[in-house]
Amino acid sequence: MKKLSITILTLLFALTLSNKAKAQCDSIANFCAKHIISTFISDGQQYRALLLNSEETAEFHTTFFGETIYRIAACSGSNDGNLIFNIYDQDRHLLFSNRNYKNAPYWDFKVKNTLECTIEAQIDVTRNQGSGCAVILIGFKQK
Repeated sequence: MKKLSITILTLLFALTLSNKAKAQCDSIANFCAKHIISTFISDGQQYRALLLNSEETAEFHTTFFGETIYRIAACSGSNDGNLIFNIYDQDRHLLFSNRNYKNAPYWDFKVKNTLECTIEAQIDVTRNQGSGCAVILIGFKQK
């Protein structure tokens, strides 16, 4: 009976933490959405990951379609500049890193040809305000 009680308490504790992390990520996604301004249409996705330390890297995969202008917004916490993101093509060539631009919270770019990409995100421990939730949002301009 004692083992069952401990198991149930452990499960309830884990569920509580999970709900708190989800709520935190929801707040960060809402904060990050301010960078997808009215001239861009959201792709409808919220790319999220819980990063527990500075050594962890989140990896997201997406396709960018040719002749389209995109905006990628990246956030972790309630201040801009806490998340480092890198964009790689399918051959792992680095296309962009916001680290080269003081961890800019968004980047606008145009893709000439359709391209499969990997977006990697990592918490910048020198700027982080305690959040381990990484959120990437993508918007595009309608032709």
